[in-house]
Amino acid sequence: MMSVNTAIDREGVIVHTMDRVHGRGPVFYASLPCVTNVAVTIKDWGMRRTMDRHRLVSALCDHLAATESNIWKRCQYSGTDAFPIQVLHSRLGRPSLQLGECPGPAISFSEGGGKVWAALCGDESDLGIDVAGTYEFTMGYPFHRVFHPEELEHALRLTSGDLERASALLWSVKEAVVKALGCAFHLVDPLQITVYPSKEAARGNECYTFSVGLSGKAVMRFPLASHKNLWVRSIPHGEIWFSIALWNRRPAVHE
Repeated sequence: MMSVNTAIDREGVIVHTMDRVHGRGPVFYASLPCVTNVAVTIKDWGMRRTMDRHRLVSALCDHLAATESNIWKRCQYSGTDAFPIQVLHSRLGRPSLQLGECPGPAISFSEGGGKVWAALCGDESDLGIDVAGTYEFTMGYPFHRVFHPEELEHALRLTSGDLERASALLWSVKEAVVKALGCAFHLVDPLQITVYPSKEAARGNECYTFSVGLSGKAVMRFPLASHKNLWVRSIPHGEIWFSIALWNRRPAVHE
């Protein structure tokens, strides 16, 4: 059964702690409202976006530092010039954290539902998040190019036949997966990702845990990312789904 705890940092950012998924995690995530003022210039918008992301990262790192099982205790960081928290990006846009002089935990960002979201993982697993809204999936959407019939049928059962809600759920899962792999959809096609039926839902709500598998060229590019070590947890937030994908390039011993 899934549990999510919340805490408020010194700047008022609400940090959520999601329990472990098949031995991985925990995951800490938070969000802030996006810039919506149309009068803001592109330059100012970019600066505000960067500041909001850094604020989220700082809150998440502070929360991580306070946990007893923090494996990054050896890292010295404070957000100051001496021990800065830096967000770096790979060639394909994958973000990563540098805490002082050492690499930090996996980090991921998404925007949706009028908010910017960030999450980091409490262990050495790779992480990807995505937010998808029902408003993104109208009847003109090319569902057959993105979803397998079997996974869409299962998602429809989970969402009481609501096609837009089912599509948002599946898309958030697939997008979170390619972010965890670090390639987005540059190297993997949506149909090369298969979302297997959820085996459980958190009692009293619609949170689901899915195992995910790859096929075709995606398997050759990511041979370790099988459905045995690639998991996604999806949480509803009103009209959006928030999905968190976790996988470990070094599979856990108990698996």
